Amino acid sequence: MNFDRLVSLVSEVSWFDLPMLTQLTGEEKRAIIGQLHRWTKAEKVIPLRRSMYTLAERYRRKRLSPAALANALYTPSYLSTLWALGFYGLIPEKVATYTSVTTRVPRRFSNQVGSFRYFNLKQDYFFGYELKTVDGRPIMIANPEKALLDHWHLNSGEWNYNRLNGMRYQRFDLLDTKRLRSHADRFNSPRLHRALDSFLRLGLEDDEGIEI
Repeated sequence: MNFDRLVSLVSEVSWFDLPMLTQLTGEEKRAIIGQLHRWTKAEKVIPLRRSMYTLAERYRRKRLSPAALANALYTPSYLSTLWALGFYGLIPEKVATYTSVTTRVPRRFSNQVGSFRYFNLKQDYFFGYELKTVDGRPIMIANPEKALLDHWHLNSGEWNYNRLNGMRYQRFDLLDTKRLRSHADRFNSPRLHRALDSFLRLGLEDDEGIEI
């Protein structure tokens, strides 16, 4: 397979992996790996993680969405915690690292597209996510209420009023209090319920307000 052949096969997709190429070309895995290594050194191909690649932008016809890539790099997963809170505007900062949760072991990936971090959640807590369109692509992301609870759950210690206030939460009007309570109940965690009570107190003090 020469490079022109590779471009003809994968330029219409955002990323590709080794099994895809072996299936499309019928070539041996070892030969493809050698070619990918040479094209990576020539900066024609960009490695995303082991056995997963994308074409350099000048050869790719499909735009690569980092948020969609976050879903694909490590599955099953959905975007949550700080990145999701920034996406919804619940915190004032936009978060550079794409933070996700998974039922698998925690992982980190860094590549030319961005930084990606995956936190472990028990299977029972892997809920509260939905499909949303980001960069024109459907992505799995926690709803705002679950993003909050995932963040509190995954960061140890007491989320008291002062600690929560330091997060500078905003846009309380986006939140559904009933769903917050329902999600918290599924964690069956007194610590999270205490955090939620303090958070709702913050919301009542906010100009935008929150419905209790």
